Amino acid sequence: MADWVSGKVTKVTFWTDTLFSLYLHAPVQPFTAGQFAKLGLEIDGERVQRAYSYVNAPGNPDLEFYLVTVPEGKLSPRLAALKPGDEVLIVSEAAGFFVLEEVPDCDTLWMLATGTAIGPYLSILQEGKDLERFKNLVLVHAARYEADLSYLPLMRELAQRYGGKLRIQTVVSREAAPGSLTGRLPFLIETGALEEAVGLPMTADTSHVMLCGNPQMVRDTQQLLKETREMTKHLRRRPGHMTAEHYW
Repeated sequence: MADWVSGKVTKVTFWTDTLFSLYLHAPVQPFTAGQFAKLGLEIDGERVQRAYSYVNAPGNPDLEFYLVTVPEGKLSPRLAALKPGDEVLIVSEAAGFFVLEEVPDCDTLWMLATGTAIGPYLSILQEGKDLERFKNLVLVHAARYEADLSYLPLMRELAQRYGGKLRIQTVVSREAAPGSLTGRLPFLIETGALEEAVGLPMTADTSHVMLCGNPQMVRDTQQLLKETREMTKHLRRRPGHMTAEHYW
């Protein structure tokens, strides 16, 4: 049974009308970068809960979550309305296997995300643990509009921190934006545009691909990599080249 604890909102940052980051202090147990927690509120006598990935590095007491408001959603509009000092419930023990421990050694680790699913990678990269076994790191954030690239300043900071080891690339699907590729991730992989922009190959021999985000993107990319790059899903009993988490 989940152990719920009370958290206190310390800050809410709105990036756009629908995208926001929620910051909390709460007595949670230690978690592994890439994992998620459940947040909840009591609404009309019912506890409404959803899973959200930690953006902050483990050990940082400022718990950070990146959310999108779903207009007809039960929980996200209420979370967006919270103010500093308000209470929010959080499960003390994190869950999930979208962690580096589950990723095999390789030359290049590709971290592909759509929308708010950038969170797990930011937690992993801010912590910086267990990354020495990869020669190259590539972080790709895909969004509809340039304004939705909320964490681009942090991505740039991380790229500087890692020197030439971390390459970052943004992708925008609904408009053209300077510095960003235009289109959907599967298309940009299929045409080779993503590899050309990053300057590294995405092959079964050299790469492992982490996929987090829109389930359609995850499925389409997995199918494409299987058919065109001979990549397979990574399982504990059968090592492969792709690790995925649907984020919706």
